[in-house]
Amino acid sequence: MKILYAIQGTGNGHLSRAKDIIPILKEIGAVDVLVSGCEVELSLPFDIKYKLKGLGFVFGEKGGIDFWKTFVNMNIRTFFREIRQLPVDNYDLIISDFEPVSAWASFFKGKKIIGLSHQIAVINANSPKYKKGWLGRLILRYYAPVAYEYGFHFKKYSKGIFGPVIRQEIRNQKVTNRGHYTVYLPSFSEDVLVEVLASFKNVLFEVFSKRADKIHFRNGILISPIKNNEFVKSLASCEGLLCGAGFEAPAEALFLGKKLMVIPMKNQYEQLCNGAALRELGVPVINGLSTLDCGLIEKWIAEEQNIPISFPDDSKAIVHEIVSRFIVEEMILEEHNFESAVPL
Repeated sequence: MKILYAIQGTGNGHLSRAKDIIPILKEIGAVDVLVSGCEVELSLPFDIKYKLKGLGFVFGEKGGIDFWKTFVNMNIRTFFREIRQLPVDNYDLIISDFEPVSAWASFFKGKKIIGLSHQIAVINANSPKYKKGWLGRLILRYYAPVAYEYGFHFKKYSKGIFGPVIRQEIRNQKVTNRGHYTVYLPSFSEDVLVEVLASFKNVLFEVFSKRADKIHFRNGILISPIKNNEFVKSLASCEGLLCGAGFEAPAEALFLGKKLMVIPMKNQYEQLCNGAALRELGVPVINGLSTLDCGLIEKWIAEEQNIPISFPDDSKAIVHEIVSRFIVEEMILEEHNFESAVPL
C-alpha cells in the first residue's frame, strides 16, 4: 500500500505528532511525507518527499496572527499550482493532518482522503466551543476538506475523537521539579514577555522564543531559541508551563502532571475553543499578556494545581483502526457501485 501522509507546517504540534504516527504508518505500507507551511522549528527524522508552500499563517508579536504578513506571504497561484501538480492518484491511502494542498488536490481529483487532526475534533458538534467566531469555524471546516474525519482532543467528546498523541520522548522523560516555569508563547515578542515576566522577582522563567538566536538573560529571565531537546527537558523539570492554547504543549504538560496556564491567541478560533475545553478541565485561561494580567499569573504561581488525567499510549491501535475502517468502507462502496452498474 502506498501512503501519503500530509502535515500542516504552521506550529510545531503537527510535526510532533507525526514523529509517532509515521513509524506506525510504515508498518502498514510505503509512506511518503508532505509538509506545507512555514512557521515551525521542529524537524522530522524522516525524509520529506514534498516540501510545499501551502497556505500557512505567520505569528505576530502581540499575541495573535500577523494577518498582513500572512497575506503578503500567501501566493494563491503557487497554491493552485501545488494542488494541480501533487500526484494524489499515485497513492492508495492519503492522510491529512490539516494540510490543505493534499486535501484540495484530492477533492478536485475525486480522491477519498482521511482527515486525522486536532482541528477536526475542534469542529465536532460535541466539543467545547468559543461562543463567537463564525469565520473561524468556516476556515476550520473548509481549509482542508476531507471525506473521513477523525480527531484528537483533550477528551473523547464523541465517536471518532481520540485522546492526544503523546510522543515517546515525552512519555520516556524522567519527571522532576527544579522550580522554574517554562514559557512558550510564540505569538508574543521577547520585549512583551520580558516586560511582564520581569515583574515576578522571585520566580525563574525559562522562555523559549521564536526570535532568539542564542541563549541569553534579560532582566533575570532565561531566553532560549526553540530547540526540541531543550524544551522537552525544561518542560519535564519545571513547576509549570505558561503557553498558548494550542493542543500538543498543553496536553504534554497535563500528561507530565505540570501546572498549566494558557493564553489563547487573539482571533484564533481553534485556540479559543481549546481554551474553553481546558477551562472545563480546571486549567486557568487568561485573555492576554500585560501588566494587567500579573495578578492572575501571580495567583496561578502561588496555588497548587491537581488535574488528574490519563492519556494512554494507544496511537498504534488508533491508526490501525482508522486505516482498517477506511479499507472496509472503500470496499463496501466499490461493491455498491459495481452492483449498481450491473444491468437487471
